[in-house]
Amino acid sequence: MGRPAGFWVRLGAAILDGLIIGVPLSIISYLITGNAEDNIFTSTMNLVYTVLVPVIWSGYTVGKKIVGVRIAKVNGEKLGFGTMLMRTVVAGLVYLLTLGIGVIVSAFMVGLRQDKRAIHDFIAGTYVTYEKPDEINYEQ
Repeated sequence: MGRPAGFWVRLGAAILDGLIIGVPLSIISYLITGNAEDNIFTSTMNLVYTVLVPVIWSGYTVGKKIVGVRIAKVNGEKLGFGTMLMRTVVAGLVYLLTLGIGVIVSAFMVGLRQDKRAIHDFIAGTYVTYEKPDEINYEQ
């Protein structure tokens, strides 16, 4: 596990994802549902984006690709649907159950830990790295 990405670059990627994917998705959702508030369409599409795009695109989302980082498995295996569900849904439940305290703890973990892993990274066995997919030796 080399070249982990820190807090600011990960935050930048999240902001870019929000601007490039989230804002247009909200506009499309409003046009389809007539509701500007969070709705099932927007939530479902956000979940699909967050879970499937990194699996299909070697750990990248649009924001992560722009800033040059990606999600990778600690053990070197390729990301799978289950891994991303753990990282997104299960971690989201942990953050919800801790009333957001888990999010704050995760931010400090990424900022202060040498491996830059957050709670959701530990849950899913992942980390965020500057390494390109071909720089990691995947187990067959």
